[in-house]
Amino acid sequence: MFVIRPAILDDLPTLLKLAKMVHFINLPADKDLLAAKVGRSRRSFAGDVEDIRDREFMFVLEDGESREVVGTCTILCCVSWDGRPHIYLKTGKRSFYSEDLQLGQTHVTLELGTDTSGPSEVGGLILAPGFRGRPERLGSLLSLIRFHFIGLHREMFAERILAEMMGPLTPDSGTLLWEYLGRRFINLSYKEADLFSSRSKEFLLSLWPKGEIFASLLPPEARALIGKVGEETEPAKRMLEKQGFKYHGHVDPFDGGPYLDVAIDEVPLVKATTTMRAVAGVPAGGGEAFVSFRGRGGFRAVRSAYGLDAGKLVLPAETLAAIGAPAEPMIGFTPLPESKSRTRKKKG
Repeated sequence: MFVIRPAILDDLPTLLKLAKMVHFINLPADKDLLAAKVGRSRRSFAGDVEDIRDREFMFVLEDGESREVVGTCTILCCVSWDGRPHIYLKTGKRSFYSEDLQLGQTHVTLELGTDTSGPSEVGGLILAPGFRGRPERLGSLLSLIRFHFIGLHREMFAERILAEMMGPLTPDSGTLLWEYLGRRFINLSYKEADLFSSRSKEFLLSLWPKGEIFASLLPPEARALIGKVGEETEPAKRMLEKQGFKYHGHVDPFDGGPYLDVAIDEVPLVKATTTMRAVAGVPAGGGEAFVSFRGRGGFRAVRSAYGLDAGKLVLPAETLAAIGAPAEPMIGFTPLPESKSRTRKKKG
């Protein structure tokens, strides 16, 4: 059984390997930055971080048999405030028309924007390649367990939550959009700029030109990347859209990937999360759920079959053992909607 738990410093070598597979601000391929993130996460799980701006939760996905860490994901409780804005490119349109030519054109524009309203953010999700596409649906477990956790601890998060989607990258992990746009004003490679932005984003505000930039000045292959996601990111985007996330024309300045957002209280999995008394038994008729327990071993969560009996949650004994729960514990519980694929199999 695969278990979600908090990241610890012993996970650092594996986290660094995972971080080198991607280029996420929330999962920097830098040992010191990762160690600092794990430290903040450990303090956050322990309840020792009062300032929402310093609070973040870093999870790992562990194979319960081998104890191998095969993935990770993060929730940041607050990503912007006065003096440290969230920075994005706002897409717009400008239309022009010539009476003499009886001809007009509409151009896409890009303009640097900032937000200091303090939304939360989900990010830093990566699953080791060998564990993708498995019947356990480990990618969805990593992505969606965060909303189970938010539902259990709603008071620790903002009113709105963001998700940054990775734009399409070249085979050498670069992006044509940065080469043809960002690098014209900031003479750093995509990797250099992306990594430095995890420490500070002041250089974007200082060096990026003010006002609108017409995307029509870019080569078509770079212009086509605005607001698009890479092929590997498309499943994660669809999962978030099912939870109510929407695109409002804001894109990442580095790779052009879209920012999605939603009001946290409107996320279906957050609304469905509660706590229930659980007993060991053979579940019948309930379907699947995210279940978790927070005890001496810290937060531990799994996807499991469940049943209901006399107002109690019936879980397999191996599920309760995997999350370290004692006899008849109070369990975090999020019932999951039945997937279309499983419905089709049953009908077949």
